[in-house]
Amino acid sequence: MRGFEVARGYENKGVLLPKRGTKHSAGYDIRVIEDTLVKAGEIVLAKTGLKAYMQEDEVLKIYPRSSLPKNYHVTIPNNVGIIDSDYYENPDNDGAIFVSLYNFGTEDVKIVKGERIAQGIFHKFLISPNEETVINTRKGGFGSTGK
Repeated sequence: MRGFEVARGYENKGVLLPKRGTKHSAGYDIRVIEDTLVKAGEIVLAKTGLKAYMQEDEVLKIYPRSSLPKNYHVTIPNNVGIIDSDYYENPDNDGAIFVSLYNFGTEDVKIVKGERIAQGIFHKFLISPNEETVINTRKGGFGSTGK
């Protein structure tokens, strides 16, 4: 129904599938799969090596872990990343999930391989009954809708 897999091309990179930290945790901890340098004032895309599958009426929302700004002066610049169900196995990148990281501090920060940087939470969503039928299909990966 929903879950995570290793994206094509990342099979031998040490990707750890996300897990919830406790029985009542909503979020699945997402890790970087390689050391990632985030220079002061810059935004980078951190590789996770993951892809997510879910039902058509679900979305995976990516939130920064609460320790990220406190420990590193780094956050997710758009506050919440959105992974739509049709991002899975798209032809551009097989649905590989990247997490945008913004360093709002004054010093460069190195996020080490395996560090938990985000949490993903699956959500159901509703569609307006007044909406016209949408027939467009995804033709690409990261940031591809609306192009």
